[in-house]
Amino acid sequence: MKERAGIQSVEVGFALLQVLAQAPGPLMLRDLAAAAGMSAAKAHRYLVSFQRLQLVVQDAGSTRYDLGPAALKLGLASLSRLDAVKLARERVAGLMERIGHTLALAVWGNQGPTIVHWEESPSAVTVNLRLGDVMPLLSSATGRCFAAYAPQEAIASRLQEEIARAQKQGRTDVPTSMAQAHEMLDQVRARGMARVVDVLLPGIVGFCAPVFDSDGHMVLGLVALGPTGTFDPDWGGTVEAPLREAAAQLSRDLGHRG
Repeated sequence: MKERAGIQSVEVGFALLQVLAQAPGPLMLRDLAAAAGMSAAKAHRYLVSFQRLQLVVQDAGSTRYDLGPAALKLGLASLSRLDAVKLARERVAGLMERIGHTLALAVWGNQGPTIVHWEESPSAVTVNLRLGDVMPLLSSATGRCFAAYAPQEAIASRLQEEIARAQKQGRTDVPTSMAQAHEMLDQVRARGMARVVDVLLPGIVGFCAPVFDSDGHMVLGLVALGPTGTFDPDWGGTVEAPLREAAAQLSRDLGHRG
């Protein structure tokens, strides 16, 4: 396909905006120009035009450059149009081909972590889960992931209920005290994602990777699951690594800079 003609000067100048967007703070002209791969004189000409458009501002005292109010408006407008589930659904099929196992998407609903999309691998074993199912906080990778990043006041009563049920059932594969639950959630945050093996469903391994928005809130759980015989349960393995990578890219696309 023939590449369409564009305006090269716009593309060149945009490199300055990209540098400012990725910088931790305002930059001197020489540093900004160097990072964008152009001379200071050339960068200055672009910056004059960007200042007129309010895409860039210059501090009168320090002479450093930073993104301006027009850039903020563009960014906010773009973020307001982003739909985490829509973005994720567009990528699930390709990710499933790479991983080779069933994938699901979950969001926090009225009753807790809820499955909103399901992409079953052709070679997958049948798993008794359906769209709209609400996942438990203690025994599912999805629930553990959401619980780790949710405000504690939002999950305290639900955790207590599940702990009481686990105590009554005499379970040893899930926390049976609030202290154990908090320890488990600390481990999820330390790992950056959650895993269960033979906990929610016999013979099934599950991973859940968090997806964050621009405010740092977990808006989506990216879930992979499969049978213990063929599913790689290792951290950094053939399932976990691409799942983590996909979730991180989704987070970046939603404006997360963590």
